[in-house]
Amino acid sequence: YSLMGDPNASIPTTEPIMYRPMFGAIGSAKYSTSFTFTSKLAIEKGLEKKISTKKKLVPVKNCRKIGKKDMVHNNLTPKIEIDPETYEVKVDGKIATVKAADKLALARLYSLY
Repeated sequence: YSLMGDPNASIPTTEPIMYRPMFGAIGSAKYSTSFTFTSKLAIEKGLEKKISTKKKLVPVKNCRKIGKKDMVHNNLTPKIEIDPETYEVKVDGKIATVKAADKLALARLYSLY
C-alpha cells in the first residue's frame, strides 16, 4: 500500500491522503521489490529458512561508524538553545524566527471536491 495522490495539483486528488494498493503490492511484486536487511552471520546461519520469508535477505555492511557527518544533505549539528520562559530559540547563537504566513495557497480549503 502507498499514499495515493498527485503532489503537483493537476488532478483533484492533489495530496497523498489515502492509502491504496499500488503496483508494488500486486502479486509477488512486494517480494521482488523489497529487501530485508540483516547481519551477514544471520544469513550464513540460515535465517531465510527459519523465518520462511519470500523477501531477499541482504547483509548490512560498513555501517558501524556511520553518523551525522555522513549525511549528504543533513550533516549539520548546530547548538540549539531554548529559553523555557520566553520560548526563544537560538541556533548557533542566532535567534531563529519565521514570519507568520498571511495566506496559504492551495491549502486544504481548496481541496473540496
